Amino acid sequence: MQSTVETEKYWNALTEVMDPEFPISVVDMGLIYEIAKEDEGKVAVKMTYTSTGCGCMQWIESDIRERLLKEEEIKEVNIEVVWSPPWTIKNMSDKGKEKLRTWGVSS
Repeated sequence: MQSTVETEKYWNALTEVMDPEFPISVVDMGLIYEIAKEDEGKVAVKMTYTSTGCGCMQWIESDIRERLLKEEEIKEVNIEVVWSPPWTIKNMSDKGKEKLRTWGVSS
């Protein structure tokens, strides 16, 4: 298992990637399940979506890949989309839930 310190900078970087529907990061939405360093220059992201019919999948994945490739040591980003466990509102951070409330969406 990867140490949190080893991947913390990548988690922080992905707080800059926003969900297209709400101004909430993919991290605070709870879409990112795992970030792991693989071989030299490679990082793997395990993530999900709020639904299988999410129309923004390719944009979100592109934004995630683009943001992580801005890290000097990262040359390749592998994204794996998983559906188990399924996303629920419980995946969201407290910060994400608060932002939803400010937008008038109950969490």
